[in-house]
Amino acid sequence: MRQALHSLHIPAHGKGLAEITAQVSDWVVGQKIAIGLLTIFCRHTSASLLIQENADPDVQTALHPS
Repeated sequence: MRQALHSLHIPAHGKGLAEITAQVSDWVVGQKIAIGLLTIFCRHTSASLLIQENADPDVQTALHPS
């Protein structure tokens, strides 16, 4: 079984959502992995991961109102 490890650093600018889909996807594509398990670990104590499918653009507005 093949394994790969990578650290992704996302700059934070206060409260809000940070879209990381492109960075994660680019890394996975670069690894040439077609099937497997992707584990994302967030080290920051006051941050969390939100996983959504982006099917409805109103979701981001509801989560982060202007």
